[in-house]
Amino acid sequence: MLKPKKAMVTYSTVMALVLILSACSDEGKGNPGEGTAEKTVSNLNEKGFPIVKEPIQLTFFTGKAPTTANNWNETALWKEYAKMTNVNVNFQLVSFETMAEKRNLALASGDYPDAFHTTRLSTVDLMKYGSQGTFVKLNDLIDKYAPNLKRLMEKYPFIKQGITMPDGNIYSFPLVYEPGFDAILISNKLWIQKEWLDKLNMPEPQTLDEFYNYLKAVMGKDLNGNGKDDEIPFGGVGYLGLMDNLKGAFGLMNRGVNHKNVDVDPKTNKLRFTPADESYKQLLQFMNKLHKEGLMDKEIVTIKANQFYAKGADGVYGATALTWPSTLMNQNGYVVSPALKGPNGDRIYSNIQSSLVQVGSFVLTDKNKYREASVRWIDHFYGEEGSKLFFMGIKDVSYTESADGKIDYVDEIKKNPQGLTLEQAAVKYVTWPGGSYPGIVTPKYFKAVTEEMNKATDKLKPYMIKDIWPAFTFTNEEADQLNVLNTDLGTYVDQMTSKFITGEVPFSEWDTYLNTLKKMKIDDYLKVYQAAYDRYQKASK
Repeated sequence: MLKPKKAMVTYSTVMALVLILSACSDEGKGNPGEGTAEKTVSNLNEKGFPIVKEPIQLTFFTGKAPTTANNWNETALWKEYAKMTNVNVNFQLVSFETMAEKRNLALASGDYPDAFHTTRLSTVDLMKYGSQGTFVKLNDLIDKYAPNLKRLMEKYPFIKQGITMPDGNIYSFPLVYEPGFDAILISNKLWIQKEWLDKLNMPEPQTLDEFYNYLKAVMGKDLNGNGKDDEIPFGGVGYLGLMDNLKGAFGLMNRGVNHKNVDVDPKTNKLRFTPADESYKQLLQFMNKLHKEGLMDKEIVTIKANQFYAKGADGVYGATALTWPSTLMNQNGYVVSPALKGPNGDRIYSNIQSSLVQVGSFVLTDKNKYREASVRWIDHFYGEEGSKLFFMGIKDVSYTESADGKIDYVDEIKKNPQGLTLEQAAVKYVTWPGGSYPGIVTPKYFKAVTEEMNKATDKLKPYMIKDIWPAFTFTNEEADQLNVLNTDLGTYVDQMTSKFITGEVPFSEWDTYLNTLKKMKIDDYLKVYQAAYDRYQKASK
């Protein structure tokens, strides 16, 4: 048994050790960017390459399209960039199909890495996790270490306007399409088989009625010349592709595809919930007419994308809605439909997205110890050389550059001997196919869009809407309210849209549908939207 004096000394010694250990432990906690700030900054080169003097390792949760390589760590682009920067990134690839679920699970559990790359984070996600401190505030980091993005924000103020959250903070790097690059801003176009039009001695449709008459004329004729009665007037994956392309004929979606259910009523100049508008009813009636008369593919609701492309490659569709039939179906006989004039005289092309395509393409998390280096790493892709590297790959390996500065892919990619498409051949070297990557997309380096494709969209230019909204930003309170409202509203609108088109619910029930929407509080939904819209307008002045 210890004597009192010795016991006191022993207890004091133990407590001192506890305090020392606790202090040491606390040094490893807290903000990772603060605890190792001196060490990480001393390893940083503020300009030029490499980005860091001694190699560092980062891990990114990364969204993956089915068309990209299965292991980005072995792709030529990222191997080369690791050599240039001394930054070694472990890309943890997650399929786009399961990405949202796995991303949300990682954030909820706290088991997430240094950054989220190509993961399509919404403004609601950014505000939620940014305000909690999970996502790093980037305002000062961008100001000091992201000269390329900073220049773009000065040149195109809508970028800063769109990525700044209601609390005044920036939490993400975006995906930006260069303004005026219409061939890519209009991703899903309405295509008509020009060769079939010629065989039918019909001009390109200019009105909704003429489009209907063409679809009607396709039925029962062996226009593809294979001796079979297999022609399908219109084919697509679901109804939405066709509907979005026809909304302009009814004056709908007049602020672009980022806001499918809310636009501005031209009669009142106030926000409207378009699925409750009379013009939306007319659109559904037209779709119902196509359905009843068998002018849409019977498999349109159930067919998967790859099945649709394979079917289209057989040359059976008279019209379709997708990006490019030539690249996805190997079909070259289609032309882009002009904007169609609707029953009320409306003729706008509204199926176009904002140049600020994705707000949340890249974020840093609070676990990232190398924030300055990470910001320099991603900022490169918002500049000229970084954009060239990202889209074209390695000089004299995946692309060549002439003395006058013209660049193009090597023949292995653009004229692949195995018959691969440009995107299929390119994935050996780069990872842009199918993605929502952080960076700037320009015609100079995005060679997937050819001059022919640019010309194809020229006929839409006279009818394109001018005021195209990016995604709005919402406070946490607004987002919570909108999420509750949208869960019921969105599901109900989708269900009833399908039921009206198929005739499962007759249009005599339209008033019942409207009354149900009111009970689901579309007025409250629009109030939340109005607050976000007011903030957007204020920021643009």
